[in-house]
Amino acid sequence: MPSPRFVHLRFHSEYSITDGIVRIDPMIHAVLEGGGAAVGISDLMNVFGGLRFYTHALAAGLKPILGCDLKVINPKDLNKPFRLGVLCMNHEGYHSLSVLLTKAFLTNNDAARGLVDPKWFDDGGSEGLIALSGAAQGELGSLLLGKKWALAHEAAERFKAQFPGRFYVELQRAGRPTDELATARLANFAVEEKLPVVATHPIQFLKPEDFEAHEVRCSIAEGYTLQDPRRVKRYTPEQYLKSEAEMCELFADIPAAIENTVEIAKRCNLDGVLSKPQLPLFPTPDGMSLDDYIDQLSKEGLQKRLEFLYPDPKVLEERRPPYDKRLEYELGIIKGMKFPGYFLIVQDFINWSKTHGVPVGPGRGSGAGSLVAYSLGITDLDPLHFDLLFERFLNPERVSMPDFDVDFCQYNRDRTIDYVKRTYGVDAVSQIATFGTLGAKAVVRDVGRALDVPYMKTDALAKLIPMQPGRNISLDDAIAEVPEFKEAIERDDEYKEIIRLAKPLEGLTRNLGMHAGGVLIAPGKLTDFCPLYNSDGRPENTISQFDKKDVENVGLVKFDFLGLTTLSILAKAVEIIDKLYPEQHFELERIPVDDAATYELFQQANTAAVFQFESDGMRGLLKQARPDRLEDLVALNALYRPGPMDLIPSYIDRKFGREKVEYLDDRMEPVLKETYGIMVYQEQVMRVAQVVGGYSLGGADLLRRAMGKKNVEEMKRQRAVFIKGAGERGVKESVATEIFDLMEKFAGYGFNKSHAAAYSYVAYQTAYLKVHHTAAFFAANLCMVMDDGDKMKALIDDARANGVDFRLPDVNVSEWFFSVPTENVIQLGLGAIKGINRALVEAIVSEREANGPFEDIFDFAARVEGVNFRIFESMVRAGAFDSTDADRGKLFSNISNALQGGAAVRQSAGQDSLFGGEETKKIVNWVEGEQWSFRRNLEEEMTAFGFSLSGHFFDEYKDDLRAIGCMPLDELQVSKENVCVGGGISFIRPINGKRGVMGVVGIDDGTHSIEFFAFSDLWATLKTWIAPKMAVWVKGRPKYDDFSKKVTIYPEEIMSADDAVCARLKAITICVDSVDTLKTYSFLQQRSSNAEGYAPVINISVRTVDLSGNVQIYSSVEAIKKLMKTVKRKSVEYV
Repeated sequence: MPSPRFVHLRFHSEYSITDGIVRIDPMIHAVLEGGGAAVGISDLMNVFGGLRFYTHALAAGLKPILGCDLKVINPKDLNKPFRLGVLCMNHEGYHSLSVLLTKAFLTNNDAARGLVDPKWFDDGGSEGLIALSGAAQGELGSLLLGKKWALAHEAAERFKAQFPGRFYVELQRAGRPTDELATARLANFAVEEKLPVVATHPIQFLKPEDFEAHEVRCSIAEGYTLQDPRRVKRYTPEQYLKSEAEMCELFADIPAAIENTVEIAKRCNLDGVLSKPQLPLFPTPDGMSLDDYIDQLSKEGLQKRLEFLYPDPKVLEERRPPYDKRLEYELGIIKGMKFPGYFLIVQDFINWSKTHGVPVGPGRGSGAGSLVAYSLGITDLDPLHFDLLFERFLNPERVSMPDFDVDFCQYNRDRTIDYVKRTYGVDAVSQIATFGTLGAKAVVRDVGRALDVPYMKTDALAKLIPMQPGRNISLDDAIAEVPEFKEAIERDDEYKEIIRLAKPLEGLTRNLGMHAGGVLIAPGKLTDFCPLYNSDGRPENTISQFDKKDVENVGLVKFDFLGLTTLSILAKAVEIIDKLYPEQHFELERIPVDDAATYELFQQANTAAVFQFESDGMRGLLKQARPDRLEDLVALNALYRPGPMDLIPSYIDRKFGREKVEYLDDRMEPVLKETYGIMVYQEQVMRVAQVVGGYSLGGADLLRRAMGKKNVEEMKRQRAVFIKGAGERGVKESVATEIFDLMEKFAGYGFNKSHAAAYSYVAYQTAYLKVHHTAAFFAANLCMVMDDGDKMKALIDDARANGVDFRLPDVNVSEWFFSVPTENVIQLGLGAIKGINRALVEAIVSEREANGPFEDIFDFAARVEGVNFRIFESMVRAGAFDSTDADRGKLFSNISNALQGGAAVRQSAGQDSLFGGEETKKIVNWVEGEQWSFRRNLEEEMTAFGFSLSGHFFDEYKDDLRAIGCMPLDELQVSKENVCVGGGISFIRPINGKRGVMGVVGIDDGTHSIEFFAFSDLWATLKTWIAPKMAVWVKGRPKYDDFSKKVTIYPEEIMSADDAVCARLKAITICVDSVDTLKTYSFLQQRSSNAEGYAPVINISVRTVDLSGNVQIYSSVEAIKKLMKTVKRKSVEYV
């Protein structure tokens, strides 16, 4: 292969994020196709894609040159930094680049974040780096274009000193306005300064036709539309991958600039970047070896575990042998594979968490299969009891790093990460980058925005792209599979343009994120391995510039610190229980796992808010399966997924003896007995391979993996091995083949039993609390969703259904969180009120504890600073002052006076005592205010919380509608006969159906909620008067809805509750005991007869000291509706 005449040293890949649409693999392929031998990447202020480029280029036989396009501080204007290209000559250069980029993003100076200080190049900061001057955008280019000759010479001398023999004057001809002038001046200047020149091309896209898509990408990143006159046009159509011949022709007048590209490529020989995993050194006591220390801790830990499991010493000694044998076996493998350090590091931060109030999960993933992990406190599930396999976690026949996924309390996880930073050093610990990409829906919306297509129109197109769990549907997939999407594009020119420009952008890296739980712990500084990034300077937001795969390739070890809200809920519930019963200390780990009441809750599917078992589908399954042991919960957890769900009917039938359990070989019975002969778990596949096929458990794990990956050639080989092994154990070939086929079928979707068991145990714990400490359980759940009214409402409804009462937030009782004053009562926290902040609530509580309860709103305003009008309104709406005065209308009307009085009290504080008088405690100035109705109270609570707590909008109609034959929604059952129901409208949603526009309406009566369709004819009239929160009466036939899996109603007639009640009234009788009361009914304007056809007779019975008698009148429908709502004591007779 002839030597190249030119090498491209610069391209911005998609990882430049704000510009550049070059994808790495197509770039490598294009360079190789053009006869290239090397290519250099130089993304803008990052190496996010650097390692991917490096490894993929090496694998393709192309020499990778790793570089970066640096933004260097311009002391005259921080907003206009200079550009400087740097290329790594060797590993030292890679380290220098890592340090430079890390310093730039971890600086405390917000204005300079993401900028390199040129001083950092001094004192060895540039070792191993070749510098390219940045052409017109570099410091030299800018100075020469500005004719600042002396400053340019000074800068050149500085660069020579900072990059001795490694500084090149960079020339570019990319069709930009200043390129030719800059090239001429830079070339002449290089001769004067005796500096070498190099020709580069700032590649932003691969092909000339990609220019427009690149412009759209830049518009998206900058937030402008494509045609916005404010958008700066920085790029030209020339910035594609030019061929060697094109570049040689472009710089034919400066051949040295071309030749130096090859020279630089020869000087750049980066190696030593890729590495095997390197763990930090775990500090052991008294210089003990890691092997000895893990032995010691494991044996001590196992003893404690066994004493907990078997309190009777005699039973303990009987049960000990299998544990000791398993422990020695596991320790032998761990030490043989050189992993004691990993286990010790993990147990250290987990045990620190447990002793410092950070809840930790019992296990996650396959790690729960390790007895050493159980003994060290890493997991809390006995692997021998659940028959969990160590080889599923750490296979001696497949050497790879172990990987413990650890669940921590969502709200305390950062405390553990801080501990790790203190232990191993801040410079050694960070979190991990993730890269978000432009999916089909997102790219359509973004491109539509850039093209200035109306949002609603773009959104309508994006919504036609379907979403399928576990599948990433591309634009091409949507066009092929969704006729409406294809048709929309074909008949609309704007849609065609959107798709034309979206296709080249689809799948590009769009933004940077943080891995949900991955934390790196390095043996030394992280910058020895990779650069770091921080978007805002907050220490907790520091991340690696490589993603989880690339950090492993450079030798860093990832530890998973995952946040699980359920652990926070459990911890909060225990805290509440301990407050309620201070004489006892509730220990979650000591709850019995055979509690009948807890399993009854599962059997009744009363599992709202129960971890892993709260979905409607799972609740339906629980009613059928009726679990009565933890093993059932584990199996259901594993089966409730696409694929294995097909086995659920058979599992249930076998459990209840309706289907016979048979085994192809007797040795399979002990393995499959707990799941009634069905292979539910991956561990069972491994066990069958062991007992029937003679595999070691390590070999069985390799077989399981091969089956899961459906590797045809490997499966042929494994089939022969299995049949041979089974034959040696007396199994016929036909039976062995059948068993292997069965294993192959189940291995494809078998679940990890270790994970299912650990999570099912957590589910059992939450269910136990729901049964035995109901109020504490719900209060803890509510504390986690105080910013979400809908979630709070759902939890409160379920809590009430489980016998819990609620009290409104009370300024004299409540704290920030929800609390449980007595066993079945929950006191709302002030934090549930929208718009209130925690610091203010803590100030309220502190003042209350220091100086006693608040007497009224005037006292409150005088004693608590920082309460503005809006917050005060919200507190009154929420009923927070009901304990001082239940008339919220009056309180609401006096907020301004209270605030003014409070301000005056604080302003005069100290003045009264200065002149010898008593200090003014409060200024009271009540004014009249209209008392709020029951409905108004509820509406204001909706504003304060997002739901109403002190009642239901349907309550004022409930008795009347029941009296005319409406059944409660929770009693609704499928029937051939029409029934009547009523409820308050929770939502109204018009939809386009095949028969025209119809409505979906949700109603709720406080016992249950349903949604139903109002078809075209009914909807046409209904939509003219129906409104949210309105009470309605519905007549129709109850049917089972296959989509929602619930009983609903197919309505024939719908009326407002007022009209329905009035239509069925025969007579209303009111007793009056004073003339004043009689006057309040003056709105009942008497009519001579029943003029409207159905108005009822109104009987007013007067019994006073001076007056007695009966009055019979008729009145208007509106007046009767008012009468029904306002008069509490009345007797009503219906038709």
